[in-house]
Formats: sequence, C-alpha cells, structure tokens
Amino acid sequence: MRTMDEVVAGIAACGVVAVVRAESADEALGAVRAVRAGGVQGIEVTFTVPNAERIIARLAEELGDEVYLGAGTVTTTAQAQLAIDAGAQYLVSPGFDPEVVAYTLERGRPFFPGVLTPSEILAAKKLNVQVFKIFPASRLGAAYLKDLQGPFPGIKLLPTGGIDVHNAADYIKAGAVALGVGGKLVDKAAIKAGNWPALTATAQELMRVVAEARGK
Repeated sequence: MRTMDEVVAGIAACGVVAVVRAESADEALGAVRAVRAGGVQGIEVTFTVPNAERIIARLAEELGDEVYLGAGTVTTTAQAQLAIDAGAQYLVSPGFDPEVVAYTLERGRPFFPGVLTPSEILAAKKLNVQVFKIFPASRLGAAYLKDLQGPFPGIKLLPTGGIDVHNAADYIKAGAVALGVGGKLVDKAAIKAGNWPALTATAQELMRVVAEARGK
C-alpha cells in the first residue's frame, strides 16, 4: 500500500484528478478507463455515484498501481470507512468536517477537504492535512491561489470546480499542485452516448496543457 506521502506526491506528479460522477457503475467504469487512456492517473469516484464503494473496489483490482484512486464527496465517517475498505488511496470532500478528516488520517489515508477561506485552511492544518481542495475554485479564480500562498507559503492547493482545458494553465501557473476536473473532462453527454474516445481526447489535451504550463 502506498504511504500518505507517496499518494500526495503521486497526485502532484499527475497534475490532474478526474472527478467521476455517473448514474451507474458501468458508466463510471467506462469513464475511468477512457480518461486513463488519455493519460490521467488521478481518479476520484464520488459517493454521488450509486454503489461507489463497489466501483472503487473493482477499479482497485483492475488498475492497481496504474492510477491514484480516490473517493470523492465523502461527508461521513461511514462513507470514509466504506471507501478505505474498498481500496481508496485518498479521500476528498466538498467541505471540511474534522471528525471525518481525523478518522481518515488515522486509517493512514490522505484527506483533501474542501476549503475556501484562510480560517478553514488553518483549522485543517491543525489536523495535519497536506492538500487543500479549493472549492468552488471558479468563484474566485486562479488569482486567489496566489493570494493564499502569501500567508501559507508552500501550501498544496487542489482547485476544483469550473476548470477546463481553457483555464487549466492559469491555475497551474498560479501554484496549483494539481487540478480537480469534473464535468469539463468527464462529460455527462459523452458518457451517456458511450463516446469514450471523446473523453480520452479531452484527457489528452488537458494533460498537454498542464505539462506545457509546468514548462515540460
């Protein structure tokens, strides 16, 4: 099993976390395979997907160490337990719940809580959170990441919400260690149509943009 530091470093190296929301297990699995084919190694299956823990378990068995597999929209300790037992390597939430964060860290998994204000960041830092999901990122834009790095130098920020191939470079250049990308990558219409090549193509373009913004 990867250590917490290895998972955090791996997510940073990947640069992109695909936030997978779907209406069925088959749709979610198809979407994950498609974005993985496009080079995206960070995968987050949200608990808004029916039977999310079963999908996570299946992906953990199928993909193993090929991806950094996480669970998203984790809002309770019960969900955290299901996700970890299924094989999730990290957990993500839209908000910050100290109880859920503490439980997850005690189980040896990183937790990326959704935060927006300096006060929330301070509270999360007290629990030894390493990566902070800035959500909804689109409301304040990439410049807000630079503002946060003044009082919090070296902070690892994972902006999520409203990010696509057109603005991804702005967030990377503003200091994001990785980007959480949902519907702009894991497109619902493409999923419904089973248009997996479209998802793969978007993933490839997004990875290209991130690499260029990093100067690679």
